[in-house]
Amino acid sequence: MDYLLRDSCHIDVHYGRFDLHRLISSAVVTQPEEGSAPQLGIEEGGWHAAEALVLARYFMFTQVYFHKTRVAYDVHLRKALKELLPGNRFPRPIEAELSRFLEWDDWKVLGLFNGDEAGEHGRRIIERNHYREVYHTPEVCNDQELQRLNAVKAVLGNLLVAEEPAAKSWYKTGPSDINVLSRMRHPSVLPLSKYSKVIENMKGNNQVLLYVDAARREEAEQRMKGGA
Repeated sequence: MDYLLRDSCHIDVHYGRFDLHRLISSAVVTQPEEGSAPQLGIEEGGWHAAEALVLARYFMFTQVYFHKTRVAYDVHLRKALKELLPGNRFPRPIEAELSRFLEWDDWKVLGLFNGDEAGEHGRRIIERNHYREVYHTPEVCNDQELQRLNAVKAVLGNLLVAEEPAAKSWYKTGPSDINVLSRMRHPSVLPLSKYSKVIENMKGNNQVLLYVDAARREEAEQRMKGGA
């Protein structure tokens, strides 16, 4: 709840907003089955607020967190950090090197980028010269659309520099397991998806974004027109 509202405020979008006060006032402790561990849930009267929370998270992911440009900078940041770290990784176990790990804050990393120590991808971040998206699938792909994706990848060949799938991200779509407590129905505790058809029918986002170097974007588009 916290990061959705903070992010929507700082980037000035409405996607992450929902009725926070209604949701909090509806919060209860539930016990889905006799003898099971207590779980946080909501009263039946607040299930629309919970539905709005799930949808806000979905919209923020599709419109902001998995936005094509933001994802491109994820690619550059990962590669730049590998360039900076000895052996391309933090020492393992990290706990043994905790003090060194905690030194890697934003200021340290940006300073190394500005000092041109992060290689090509550090320079791309500083210069805003990011990879460009040339193709994306729908948010929910069927087999035919995945075949089309493979055809585009084959046509792009060596021009393809990054392939970013939503399915491998932290965000997972599916029926919500938020418990809803009803004092009038039996059984008295049901998952939110049993109340909301919208939530019940949400499908996993398996969108894929394909990227090329900005300097070769026109060439990539010509290839796709001619062969995919």
